[in-house]
Amino acid sequence: MPEVSLADWKSFLTNHPNAHLLQTGEWGELKSTFGWDPVRLILDDGPGAQILFRRLPLGLTLAYLPKPVLSVQQLAFSGPFWAEVDVACKQRRAVFLKIELDFLDGETVPFGTSHIALRTSLHNIQPPRTISVDLRGTEDELLARMKQKTRYNIRLAQKKGVTVRPWDDLPAFHKMMLVTGGRDEFGVHSLDYYRRAYELFHPTGMAELLVAEYEGVPLAALMVFALGRRAWYVYGASNDEERNRMPTYLLQWEAMRWARSRGAQEYDLWGVPDEEEETLEALFTERSDGLWGVYRFKRGFGGRLKRAAQAIDRVYNPWLYKLYLWRMAGREVG
Repeated sequence: MPEVSLADWKSFLTNHPNAHLLQTGEWGELKSTFGWDPVRLILDDGPGAQILFRRLPLGLTLAYLPKPVLSVQQLAFSGPFWAEVDVACKQRRAVFLKIELDFLDGETVPFGTSHIALRTSLHNIQPPRTISVDLRGTEDELLARMKQKTRYNIRLAQKKGVTVRPWDDLPAFHKMMLVTGGRDEFGVHSLDYYRRAYELFHPTGMAELLVAEYEGVPLAALMVFALGRRAWYVYGASNDEERNRMPTYLLQWEAMRWARSRGAQEYDLWGVPDEEEETLEALFTERSDGLWGVYRFKRGFGGRLKRAAQAIDRVYNPWLYKLYLWRMAGREVG
């Protein structure tokens, strides 16, 4: 079976510089600290996958495969690679494997022939729709692609004395995340989670924690990641003070500048409501629930709305999978 070590997996990714953040060995190690078991598979002809397993009662598991390192030609969900994935999942008694491909909606090929049941999932783990900012060109060209109000707010923050610098105060960042989560009604990880992410990614140069300050007082902060041609804004927070100084706008701009310095050509703002652009533009001034609250902010940076391919469930235990669907439906009704 082509399971490999963490060191071998990291070596494999050096030949795939545009692999997704969620396939890095560091991400697998982060998740392993918090209840997931990463298993890494490489076939001789190139495809690879870091699968995360979550333990369930009775020796069962849930399996999650985010953004595997595959080409379009390897997406038929059959053949040697997927056979090895099935072996790994069955050995760990996975009820099903949730697959989120690193392709845009409409770019994938049909399921093909597979002896394992495949279902287009109703439930994604990662937000399927995002805004991606093109970082190519000069800084002036990048600013020119932004909406006028966003460009104005970046410059206003500079005029009002806001500055941005690298930061390593993880307790203060977590406290700020709690403030933001309470204000905007989203879940926040533990301090240990953010500290572990920083410890894993920052020494490699793949991540930076940035803080926007006014007269030495932290106002907003974010953790940005970069790998190959892509960068991702994953965690961000702001206090309730001095919001008229627009610190979050300058903070995002400096994160984009940092990403460009790492060679990134694309900046993923990581999550907006899963609606068509016409709906988003028609309703964003009226709604602030869920991801609607950040859409107004993110839309201003001049990016392009993108939607990832819908998640696919590879089902190993049909009866328990039906129970999972029933429970998820109950959550949606509730």
